[in-house]
Amino acid sequence: MILIIAEVADFDQFLKTFSTKGVRKRRNHGCRGSWVFRDPDDASRVWAVFDWEPEDYDEFLADPEIPAIAAELGVHGTPLMAAPVAQYDS
Repeated sequence: MILIIAEVADFDQFLKTFSTKGVRKRRNHGCRGSWVFRDPDDASRVWAVFDWEPEDYDEFLADPEIPAIAAELGVHGTPLMAAPVAQYDS
């Protein structure tokens, strides 16, 4: 699992692109699913959780089409990846 936190200009535009172009591109790079959460304290902040192997995610980031898709998502700055610290079976 990979958790990304990002600031977006327009949540509706972000979700539209994330759920169309983003799905296709992530699927092409081995992503098995994703969940989007909106920060309850900041409407411009989103948390995205991906069921993805780290090496496939790195390959996704290296795809030359990603900058254009990121621009369409309206992401401000560089998204942050939260590092996992523990895993439990429930």
